[in-house]
Amino acid sequence: MSWLEALILGLVQGLTEFLPVSSSGHLEIAKALLGVDVEKDLTFTVVVHGATVLSTIVVFWSEISKLFGGAFKFKWNPETQYMSMILVSMIPVMILGLFFKDQVENLFSGGLWIVGGALLLTALLLTLANYTKEGKRDINFKDAAIIGLAQAVAVIPGLSRSGTTIATGLLLGNKRAAVAQFSFLMVLIPILGENLLTVLKMMKNGFVATGGTPVIALLVGGLAAFISGLLACKFMINLVKKGKLIYFAIYCVLIAIVAFMLYYK
Repeated sequence: MSWLEALILGLVQGLTEFLPVSSSGHLEIAKALLGVDVEKDLTFTVVVHGATVLSTIVVFWSEISKLFGGAFKFKWNPETQYMSMILVSMIPVMILGLFFKDQVENLFSGGLWIVGGALLLTALLLTLANYTKEGKRDINFKDAAIIGLAQAVAVIPGLSRSGTTIATGLLLGNKRAAVAQFSFLMVLIPILGENLLTVLKMMKNGFVATGGTPVIALLVGGLAAFISGLLACKFMINLVKKGKLIYFAIYCVLIAIVAFMLYYK
């Protein structure tokens, strides 16, 4: 992988992880256009995902520090309640990762037609959320469980994780700002867990990165993912608050057409 390919893929990862357009779908399309197999390069995967997590931590640092500060008081309070809801939201994706990992990975070998179809579904969810009147309540445990199920379904390449979870929260009647924050915070532990499993796999293979990405490419890709993720996260929070998701719905339809064109060419 060249530094330019790493730059492009890093930008794609950072931007699309937070924007409701599907990072997995865009990476599949980018792979097809660049002829790069990201999944085989474990080191690059760890770097760009780690950079994405870091950008989320920077954006929500005050909220995260407040949550941990409340949790370490070792009593039931709003902070421990919120963290408990995040743990509840993780259960569905954890079950998928532990017991259905092979089936999930098979989805990524289904071709760009799956990506195109899932992008159209993302567009539908965003359209519904766009025209849903903002709710007046914060997220509760029931909402957290349902949003967690939505996140698990969003492992399908082309189905946006942030778009699916945000749309689900809005359709449940939650406040826009609350949904945006919960959607971005709930993904931190799953991404970190996935990175840990990847590192363990690398340790098992003697830290051999099968993609053989040069150090400069790793640095460029990681930096691109961090900066673009930082900007995309802040931008998406403001966009959800304003309720303007229809533009991304239109974009997803256009990218779905690209995916179908690449599949049937």
